[in-house]
Amino acid sequence: MNTIDHIAGHTFHGRKGQIKNAFRYSIDYVLFDAEKPVRGPALFSRNAANFASVHDTDHGGPPRQGEGPSWARRVLDSHQIRADGKLLLLTQPRVLGYVFNPVSFWLAHNGHNELIAVIAEVSNTFGDRHSYLCAKADGTAITRHDKLKAQKIFHVSPFQPTTGEYTFRFDFSDQRIGVWIDYGQDSGGIIATLTGERQTLTNQSLLKAILRRPFGARRVTALIYWQALKLRLKGASYRPRPAPPERDVS
Repeated sequence: MNTIDHIAGHTFHGRKGQIKNAFRYSIDYVLFDAEKPVRGPALFSRNAANFASVHDTDHGGPPRQGEGPSWARRVLDSHQIRADGKLLLLTQPRVLGYVFNPVSFWLAHNGHNELIAVIAEVSNTFGDRHSYLCAKADGTAITRHDKLKAQKIFHVSPFQPTTGEYTFRFDFSDQRIGVWIDYGQDSGGIIATLTGERQTLTNQSLLKAILRRPFGARRVTALIYWQALKLRLKGASYRPRPAPPERDVS
């Protein structure tokens, strides 16, 4: 059995360029070994209905049709990444059956418990999903100093183009998690971060989270639309949704 960590953290988004916008919200993530049975509090379940839960069908493939960690293992194998250690999932849980994850992360380790690959699983509000595989070319451990780049090919915000480049930086320790994403393109871009301390998930922490951040992922979805309205009122140009990429991983 493995315990579940609760990250009662914060996310920050700052838009660069002529039309600026920034916000910082508190947010709840869980982190656990995706390939082992979990030992969580009574209010949390894996692949079963509960107050809070994580389902394999929500990850590793199209939304609601995911395959969970077996998908992540196939992605790693297809890119010749020898991740023979644990595979963790960092994600927002369902709350009362509802989930929407703008981004979740599969964290792949080698036999020495070193992080060697991260799959950033990105979803948009149109029901599409695309994942970015982050790893060093030589297969060595990813440290907090490493900056890993990926070409953006997936439509996330209707107020940003699908071109440009992501720069990822990760810092995971036994005490904290940190993710920094810098999206750059000709007319500006976005800085996005996710940071927080790791604590064991308990019934008390779940109830505290729902009182401080009501409705879980429903709140996240509402805040996304609120920020979109603010951008539209500021004069940001709306871009229609293009067809999603043919490949589900890049």
